Amino acid sequence: MAIFITFVVGASYLMSYSFGYGLDMVGIALILSGVMSFASYWWSDKIILSISGAKPANREDHFDFFTVAENIAHGQRMPLPKLFVINDTAMNAFATGRDPNHAAVVVTTGLLNRLNRSEIEGVVAHELAHVQNYDIRLMAIVTILVGMIALLADMMLRMTAFGGSRRREEGGGNVQIILFAVGLVLVLLSPLIAQLIQLAVSRNREYLADASAVRMTRNPEGLAKALEKISQDHEPLEVANKATAHLYISNPLKNHKHDSVSWFANLFQTHPPISNRIAVLRGMIS
Repeated sequence: MAIFITFVVGASYLMSYSFGYGLDMVGIALILSGVMSFASYWWSDKIILSISGAKPANREDHFDFFTVAENIAHGQRMPLPKLFVINDTAMNAFATGRDPNHAAVVVTTGLLNRLNRSEIEGVVAHELAHVQNYDIRLMAIVTILVGMIALLADMMLRMTAFGGSRRREEGGGNVQIILFAVGLVLVLLSPLIAQLIQLAVSRNREYLADASAVRMTRNPEGLAKALEKISQDHEPLEVANKATAHLYISNPLKNHKHDSVSWFANLFQTHPPISNRIAVLRGMIS
């Protein structure tokens, strides 16, 4: 996170300086991102639940989900998150919220119908681990930082296209041309770099949540079997999109042909390969 914030601040300053705007544009971007951050912090969970079509779960209709979540939350001495279900035959789950006191765990009906209690326990523990580890807050902050750098880059491109930079208007020699070229490269590459950092953080937190889930349940095989079944489900989740894909336990878009991907292609994945996660989980069994 420290490296990420340093990158955002440094890239923002260099872009502004290279285009001759000083810190004016950085200030505007910070104000806009501050408003976005406030809204995201307080209402992102409600927005995500709404666009996902999630409905409140109840003990009678979703007994295993409800009781497993209660047992794990009680054992971890953490508040029980609000529980929701998505009526979709695809198998998936996610957690959202700003902290353990304002969190929600969501699963699809397809997952509840096709996993046994031990496997549901592994999935729910994984999502509760995201809550306990504050991953839900971390990823919200990372998403805001990515949005800030993308917003600043877009503003720079638009102002340069319509009016040119101040530095170009002032004229100047080779130094100004070089600075402008550096700024243009940063404008084009910074959003991509920021997104790659976001995806790397997301993949890393998935491994941590898997390990934390095993600590909660003492049953790595339950989560491993659940991931196996989820990986065999090739049905995309209709309510998911690119903005929310990183929240789920497995990529809900199902836009890859196979789980084994190259190192370069893996940089653009929201989740680590499931085969790797299963191997790590089964490596815990002795």
